[in-house]
Amino acid sequence: MSAPLASTRLTLTTADGVRLESEVAMPSLTTPSGTPRAGAVLCHPHPQFGGNMRSLVVGEWFTALPTAGVACVRFNFRGVEGSGGTFDDGEGERLDAEAALAHVAGLLPPEAPLVIAGWSFGADVALATVEPRVSGWVAVAPPGRYGPQPAPASSDARPKLVVFGERDDLVDSRAGTDAVATWAATRVEVVPGADHFFVGSTSRIVELTLQLVESATSSGTAD
Repeated sequence: MSAPLASTRLTLTTADGVRLESEVAMPSLTTPSGTPRAGAVLCHPHPQFGGNMRSLVVGEWFTALPTAGVACVRFNFRGVEGSGGTFDDGEGERLDAEAALAHVAGLLPPEAPLVIAGWSFGADVALATVEPRVSGWVAVAPPGRYGPQPAPASSDARPKLVVFGERDDLVDSRAGTDAVATWAATRVEVVPGADHFFVGSTSRIVELTLQLVESATSSGTAD
């Protein structure tokens, strides 16, 4: 596939006035109308354990998804690197995600699906961010410790993909699978041999994410 167009730096401003360091990557493969066929907001791992918008899974999404026609925004949560504010244990971070969603929504036609995806801490933030424009969620190794519990998205009828690593020593795949077993419209995948960092398994995460995008596109879940 063709390489994505170069990313562009931007600054997002949250509802509470925090300025966030961000990047957008527009697709090189687009719909016949010349617009992205879908969009994605990418949420990174825990800021206090080294997570930022260039962390492995988020970086892989940001590189790979635009080649499939998906416009992507990744951003540093409040208090991380060039972003203002301070860490808020998953609460203020939802406002960060909402600001990113609003930006991506402005890049898309109304019928295009918009997915919010997150890894680890970012997965919990994504699952706590329930906005009308969201078409689905991708949660990779969600610890289930940050934000409201149960996750607000858990009872939502829109599609969700939850991915665990078989050998994750931080988020147990069996306990995680049991925890989401009663969630609405939720597909669970356990990646064989993968630990919490998914080194060598990121291509599978991208593949599964694109399957969710395809499902949202064909079902017309976007408002």
